[in-house]
Amino acid sequence: MPRASRSNKPALIPAVGLDVVEISRIRDFAERNPRFLTRIFSYDEIRYCRGKKLQWQHFAVRFAAKEAVWKALGRDGLSLKSIEIRRDRLGRPSVAIEGRAEPGIAISLSHGTNTAMAVALASSELS
Repeated sequence: MPRASRSNKPALIPAVGLDVVEISRIRDFAERNPRFLTRIFSYDEIRYCRGKKLQWQHFAVRFAAKEAVWKALGRDGLSLKSIEIRRDRLGRPSVAIEGRAEPGIAISLSHGTNTAMAVALASSELS
């Protein structure tokens, strides 16, 4: 088990979340269940994805990112909608929870033709 350093600063414990999604499953589910998008994604996420030529890849990778963050945080009671995937001014993804930026969570997104995946790395202090 990690220990606090000699400077009495708490040790950081990394937590990793990973999720892989088939893009067609997200598209098919959204087409069968019209409220799916508004139940899972914020207004800004929906607007962003709908503005892309390959919108289903963007929805799927954000869904995977939300799942990865949820897994990394291990938070019961945290809904997928309360996790928002944003982009900074340089286009890098970032995470907000319940509208507040979460600088302690790093996220990486990737998608191809058929699958989308995301990895989240969250750090928490061990005192």
